[in-house]
Amino acid sequence: MTPVAGGRSPRERAAPTATLLTVEAESRLFLRLRTTVAWHTLRGMLAGARLRLGLVAVLSAMFWVSLYGLFGEAFVFLESLHAEVVPLLFNTFFSSLMVMLVFSAGILVYSGLFCSPESRLLLTLPARAEAVFAHKFQEALWFSCWGFVLLGSPMLVAYGAIRDAGWLYFVLVVPFMVSFAVIPATIGAICCLALVAWMPRLRIHAFSAAVAAVCLGGLWLGWSFVGRSPADPLSPAWFERTFARLAITEQKLLPSWWLSSGLIEAALAGGEGDESGTAIAEAIRFLALLLANAMFLQLLAGWLARRAYRRGYSELCAEVPARRRRRMARFDRALAGTGPGLGRPLRLLLAKDLQIFRRDASQWSQFVIFFGLLGFYFLNLRSFHYNAAYASMIGFLNVAVVGLILSTFTTRFVYPMISLEGRRFWILGLLPVHRDQIVWSKFVFAFVSGLVPCTILVALSDSMLGLRWPLVIQHEICCVVLCAGLAGIAVGLGARMPDLREPSPAKISSGFGGTLCLVISSLFIMVVVLVAAVPTHLGLLARAIGQGGDPARRLLAWTAGPQGTAASVALVIAAGLVATFLPLRLGLLAFRRLEP
Repeated sequence: MTPVAGGRSPRERAAPTATLLTVEAESRLFLRLRTTVAWHTLRGMLAGARLRLGLVAVLSAMFWVSLYGLFGEAFVFLESLHAEVVPLLFNTFFSSLMVMLVFSAGILVYSGLFCSPESRLLLTLPARAEAVFAHKFQEALWFSCWGFVLLGSPMLVAYGAIRDAGWLYFVLVVPFMVSFAVIPATIGAICCLALVAWMPRLRIHAFSAAVAAVCLGGLWLGWSFVGRSPADPLSPAWFERTFARLAITEQKLLPSWWLSSGLIEAALAGGEGDESGTAIAEAIRFLALLLANAMFLQLLAGWLARRAYRRGYSELCAEVPARRRRRMARFDRALAGTGPGLGRPLRLLLAKDLQIFRRDASQWSQFVIFFGLLGFYFLNLRSFHYNAAYASMIGFLNVAVVGLILSTFTTRFVYPMISLEGRRFWILGLLPVHRDQIVWSKFVFAFVSGLVPCTILVALSDSMLGLRWPLVIQHEICCVVLCAGLAGIAVGLGARMPDLREPSPAKISSGFGGTLCLVISSLFIMVVVLVAAVPTHLGLLARAIGQGGDPARRLLAWTAGPQGTAASVALVIAAGLVATFLPLRLGLLAFRRLEP
């Protein structure tokens, strides 16, 4: 073919030139992608995970209704007791959630933008960095805010019902909550982008400094609660001290104050006259303030993503933290080399799992945040005064809460561990390692990693409640049994029903096996806590009704005595042994016969 002027053939000149999509077209394309992914995810859950979806829906509905009734009774009590306490509680509640949303959204944005295979694929396409960021930010916003909606909506609906708010209040609840949630989530995303792009060497130090600042602030607040001289609960002095401690949340520059003030004004808009019109105008102004700040932060985050996302992703992939890896390598070598040679393969597998846990920020960060918040809650238990029965009940409930949080982590992160070895299974098959050692290494890792924080938290809770030493020892035994049983259930069922072809741990844990693991773990926690709590509360009942000679009172006295406590501890230990070794036995037998 004869070339023409300009060095291009007629066919080349006639071919259309490739042009980038406009911003609007790209946004529509990503919206279509998000809709398609959400639709196929919902179809997949309805087809293969109906048990889990139905269980989540029923439990969420029960939880919402329970919270609605609890908040309704609380608002009736508070309105009759003190009129100024509701705005203060709103400010405290929403400011605490704001801090939690900043951290959770930052972690989820980091996982979605820098660690997921989807972001790696999207960065190879001619798509704008801010569009990729917006696509992953929507996912992070959803996963970080569903808990906020589940906790906040029953409280706000109950407040509107108690105050006889008009229809405008209930209409404005959703836009208020959404616009508020976008602000801390966007701040967390901005911090994540800035840390990854411009502080590659100082990223760990900056994160450590932020965590240390939060911990110091929590300790300071806890000490301020503990160090105060005791006062009669619900007395004027007690209210004055409580208001003074929580006044820090009533800052007019905080979005939490805008949200609480706007909702309170919207609740006042149900009346008649000029005051109602003024309240409606104030509520609309606060909503406009939230929306304006949310949109401004979104524009700022898009501008930052356009300039920093690809750079940060490139530097993160090329980063080699040699010094930190050398320090960790020395620890791993010490772990693998300590002990007899017979257990060396097990210790090497433990070192491998520990390395994977350290390198996955989505695991250890959620672990630290959830247990840190629980520790902060336990630190503030001494701020109130309890009688013996109430303190004992709260102690057992705290043991159950620790177990439930641990069960979510074992179901989400421990249960898929065997399945995630699927692509590396041929390597493990060539090593001089028995398959049983693989399963036992997962169990030891899950048990030890859960035992240390859980026992510390339970001891902290009991010390804040001022419980007696026999009850503290009983709680610690329950905690050890829960850690062993939950680890055995997750590892045993993971080895019994592995999915070696699925690379996503979220999909593995959301299947039938993960749902079964969560249900069995919850039932096991209920059995352990109820069996351990029965003698204690029967003892309190026996002291309340006095001694007697009839058989029922003698049985009650025997159950409440040392014999009943020893029997309950023995039953708890027996239940823990069954929950630990029965699933592990079933998992080991199935894993030995597994043909990948």
